Amino acid sequence: MKTRTKPRPTLPRAAAKARTPADDLAAGRRVLSAEAQALVALAGALGNAFVRALDLLAAAPGRVIVTGMGKSGHVARKIAATLASTGTPALFVHPGEASHGDLGMITPADAVLALSNSGETQELSDIVAYTRRFRIPLVAITAGETSTLAEAADVSLVLPENGEACPMGLAPTTSTTLMLALGDAIAVALLERKGFSAEDFHVFHPRGKLAQKFLRVGDLMHGDDELPLIGEDGAMSDALLTMTAKRFGCVGVTDASGRLAGIITDGDLRRHMSPKLLERRARDVMTANPKTIRPQALAAEALGVMNEKKITSLFAVENRRPVGIIHIHDCLRAGVA
Repeated sequence: MKTRTKPRPTLPRAAAKARTPADDLAAGRRVLSAEAQALVALAGALGNAFVRALDLLAAAPGRVIVTGMGKSGHVARKIAATLASTGTPALFVHPGEASHGDLGMITPADAVLALSNSGETQELSDIVAYTRRFRIPLVAITAGETSTLAEAADVSLVLPENGEACPMGLAPTTSTTLMLALGDAIAVALLERKGFSAEDFHVFHPRGKLAQKFLRVGDLMHGDDELPLIGEDGAMSDALLTMTAKRFGCVGVTDASGRLAGIITDGDLRRHMSPKLLERRARDVMTANPKTIRPQALAAEALGVMNEKKITSLFAVENRRPVGIIHIHDCLRAGVA
């Protein structure tokens, strides 16, 4: 018995017009120019409402709950992630899921940041009603100045009138760019209010390129039993044994007080090569006042010093006493560049 398969239905499409590279470039530039102009207008429109919104969000002892539907929801997720990574605890709550139990994720200690270009997004109604019932601060980002969302919010951040960059004026383009940029402005302003530092940023970004920029010498250095050290009166035979055992290509020379007085490298050995080298003392061969670094210095700074001086190791010192040693390979393995 033969079976006949029905042809798959296809969506109607308008006949494609012939395009040239110039047409494509013109379209891309038109979109970027339109959105850039809208951002300039948004910056100029910021006023007291922005400051009041920051006051509400900063005063919340809990988290900032960011919400939105559709494209606004995608933007809201990014804003929540940016807030959380810059010192403002935040999470995204989907308005559809909120109506089916996730309202319990929002507490009276929180503040809500709701995104809707029209301000009439039906799916937001339950979250808005919930914030009003339990007196949870509500900040709106919307283009609808007299919309339901704007009227219900404690503070409404109204986007300036700008058409979408889509040639039909339908696809969310300019509006979502404005929302995203305004979310960044909120996050950075809150960051500056809190005095959020590079060290704080590193706590929230322990992996990846951003974290590598904030690695410190103390995070990578070798200390304690790994330190290649010998006293000034130590014999060069012992210095060579220490250099070989520790495998840093050098040995630090300390004075009677334990301070770093010098360093012996392969270059020093070559310069003092003679039949009586092993009979000499470390102070006779060392290079005095070697380049050092603080354990608190950024690893990138240590790498820069080693590259500039054409050396492969640096002693980390505190009060002139060696507490660690960092090798150029330590920096490279950690991704510091």
